[in-house]
Amino acid sequence: MGAATISAQKASNKTLSYCPQLKIFFQANSKLVAAAYNSQPMAKKNAKKSANAPATIARNKRATFEYRFDEKFEAGLSLMGWEVKSIRAGKVNLSESFVMLKNGEAFLHNCNITPLSAASTHVVCDPTRMRKLLLNRRELDRLAGLVERQGYAIVPISMYWRKGAWVKVEIGLGKGKKAHDKRDDIKQRDWAIEKARVMKSK
Repeated sequence: MGAATISAQKASNKTLSYCPQLKIFFQANSKLVAAAYNSQPMAKKNAKKSANAPATIARNKRATFEYRFDEKFEAGLSLMGWEVKSIRAGKVNLSESFVMLKNGEAFLHNCNITPLSAASTHVVCDPTRMRKLLLNRRELDRLAGLVERQGYAIVPISMYWRKGAWVKVEIGLGKGKKAHDKRDDIKQRDWAIEKARVMKSK
């Protein structure tokens, strides 16, 4: 007999002794009661896992259409205070952004973070300033080697919250798609839309 079952039976014997019929029900269904006790830690675990799941801030929709990615990396992002506030308000656009390597570091260019109207007037807010991506040395060396030797491009794919507190950028190491690959993507997208429309109408 499991600990949860024993605990449940003790609770029912102590608190429900004045009601014999209800006590008999609990004893006859001890397995169900134990299952309810055992399910509580799992529910808490799932809730914690959900809270830690990445929350998308913005996506670069052009990235997956223009490029085929062979590797992806998660990078931190060096931000100013006003930028964090704007990001929380969803004032981000990645569609024209790109990544460049310089002096052994990676930088995000042309990512538009629009300042809030309440931003401090004492701070110069440049919406598209160059921002440093935070990667470890091994990752930076790998990116540099593949870009220089094999002609890969580094493309920002999405921006998201990690654990609700840290802004992360997913970057992809890829090469431009051929015209026929893009046509295939369009066909697949159109088919997915049509399929969803048909399923919705049923």
